[in-house]
Amino acid sequence: MINFLLLGLNQTSNANFFGLIILVAVLIFVLSIFLTFIPVGLWITAFFSGVKVGLGTLIGMRMRRVAPSRIINPLIKATKGGINIKINELEAHYLSGGDVNKVVDALIAAQRADIDLEFEQAAAIDLAGRDVFQAVQISVNPKVIETPVIAAVAMDGIEIKAVAKVTVRANLDRLVGGAGEETIISRVGEGIVTTVGSSKSHKDVLENPDSISKNVLSKGLDSGTAFEILSIDIADVDVGRNIGAALQADQAEADKKIAQAKAEERRAMAVAQEQEMQAEVRRMKAKVVEAESQVPLALAEALRSGKLGVMDYFKLENVKADTNMRNNIAGEDMGNSDGE
Repeated sequence: MINFLLLGLNQTSNANFFGLIILVAVLIFVLSIFLTFIPVGLWITAFFSGVKVGLGTLIGMRMRRVAPSRIINPLIKATKGGINIKINELEAHYLSGGDVNKVVDALIAAQRADIDLEFEQAAAIDLAGRDVFQAVQISVNPKVIETPVIAAVAMDGIEIKAVAKVTVRANLDRLVGGAGEETIISRVGEGIVTTVGSSKSHKDVLENPDSISKNVLSKGLDSGTAFEILSIDIADVDVGRNIGAALQADQAEADKKIAQAKAEERRAMAVAQEQEMQAEVRRMKAKVVEAESQVPLALAEALRSGKLGVMDYFKLENVKADTNMRNNIAGEDMGNSDGE
């Protein structure tokens, strides 16, 4: 009987032990899920940093698929920097695809530099695709933009190559919708080309390169851009090719080719006319030969019909022989005179 009671107590104690183990495992599992879903460590950090945020807010962020650290850490930074931002504003900016951390950094930098920058303006700049923190830095510390080599031709036909350095400062009010650095470089290049092109001589540009800066700067090239131009400095000026002489040489070569083409056309026309005249001479000779071939037939017919007597025929032959002799004598005389 005693053994039976001891056995029952052992079985009961073993069952209680296994039940306790299962209960502890369940508690650990539930606690791990709770700590994973609710960032208690982040809540404690925020609490001791002076940021009031409830666990319900953190749970709501999890439900909205927002990483709490992406919101709470910038909020802590803003609070320590003396900037008053609502947690809903940061969360809305995060859900819109913005960079909350850069916006907070930009606000802190603007406050330290005594620049009036509101959260809505910084968020709009960030959502526009611009680096708002870098924009604040450029607004405080101006940036130098160097243009590529810009070639322009003065009125005397000499090419001038110039490189300009443009000092700009970010204009926070025009960052949204304003043109970027490419527009500044293009406008400065256009101004250099216009200024050099209106100079009567390239020597004027070489003697006074600052005239380019003054003319370009007076055109208001920063209109509609995200920058404010502070200065334009000509870093380098070189003399390039003689474009005027090259154009004149090309024009002379073109005129030469045109003259040669016209001369060739006239020569071809002369050759064609000569060939046509030779063909006409050959046709006339053919007609003469044909006519001469008819003479013996005509003489024979005249003798046969009695229209020409025998004596008349001999007189005609004598005349022909005398004419041939005279022609031969005249040809020999001409040959002797040429030899002398």
